Amino acid sequence: MDAFDLRMLQALQDDGRLTNNDLAERVGLSASQCSRRRAALEESGVIVSYHAHLSREALGLDVLVYVQVTLATHSPDNARRFKELVDGLDEVQEAYSLTGDTDYLVKLAVPTLKVLSRLLADVFLPHPTVAHVRSSIVLDRVKQTNRLPLQHLKGIRPPD
Repeated sequence: MDAFDLRMLQALQDDGRLTNNDLAERVGLSASQCSRRRAALEESGVIVSYHAHLSREALGLDVLVYVQVTLATHSPDNARRFKELVDGLDEVQEAYSLTGDTDYLVKLAVPTLKVLSRLLADVFLPHPTVAHVRSSIVLDRVKQTNRLPLQHLKGIRPPD
């Protein structure tokens, strides 16, 4: 990876729909060079995907919730069954296995508090893997970004 790749990544984080011509213009390469570099970044797994970022609020998903989950028992089978539970719920936006007192942190997007209540009472709590849940409802979004910090890559050798 060099400084051209870094500039490409920064530009694509701003706008993933850039054409090769537009991207090439922004980073100072020809469109064909840009296309080859983008393909290499995709092939290497640095660029994982392109997608539309939908507005949760515009789609009526007004309640954003973080749920801390403690498992009933700790075993590979229980972890697998809990993963299957969250994989099967469209409301789950993200789920993380954690260290400390909480085993998992689950981010949910739901339309109403009633839907949240149903999910917690009828799906999470009765699940055999789950011992305890604690939910925190988001009052206001202070910052949201999908951009990754790339400053640690600034020492990359400049292009010739």
